[in-house]
Amino acid sequence: MVAWKWLAILCSLAFLYTTPWDNYLVHRGVWSYGLDRVVGTIGYVPVEEYLFFILQTIMTGLWTAFLLGRRGFRQSSADESPGWGRYAYTSFWIALTLVGVVMSMGTQSHYMGLILAWASPVLAGMAWMSTDLFWDHRHIWALGIAGPTLYLWGADRIAIGLGIWDISNVFSFGIDPLGLPVEEAIFFLVTNVLVVQGYLMLLSRDVVITQ
Repeated sequence: MVAWKWLAILCSLAFLYTTPWDNYLVHRGVWSYGLDRVVGTIGYVPVEEYLFFILQTIMTGLWTAFLLGRRGFRQSSADESPGWGRYAYTSFWIALTLVGVVMSMGTQSHYMGLILAWASPVLAGMAWMSTDLFWDHRHIWALGIAGPTLYLWGADRIAIGLGIWDISNVFSFGIDPLGLPVEEAIFFLVTNVLVVQGYLMLLSRDVVITQ
């Protein structure tokens, strides 16, 4: 169940939303890269990083589509009450947005704060609109996020170990479990949540239209 038109839209949104944020990170010195490790840059960001925005979205989207193909897609009933889950899940992301804004004003907490302040408002909006949808597909939601996240954690750990890029010790906590900065771990987690939830939400539009 691969809805290519929605996957293309997700890729476009990921590219547009992430580009200015990532350029700021490099300009600020939050992360850097080896000049001999990239083919070129657009703005402050390597070309490979722009491609990564798209490739991660495609990878996670296709993985989610594969899981949906095995388990099936069920549209939540429009008559269902949102219940307390909608408010709890939305409140969680709103709280993280506020935490992120505060943390971004610090020094060592700067990178983590920027991640949370960038991703959490979008996730709060998704939660408000579609918590029931995510709950109905909670197994796909969990597996869709977990698989790509674990893979990208490993890939990022290798890339940092090879010196392809580096995270500033000034703007990060310096907590590196198994060699992976905690900020990077959170980044890949929240971006995969964005992709999986975005794909489910867009796919639900097709289901409504065809019913």
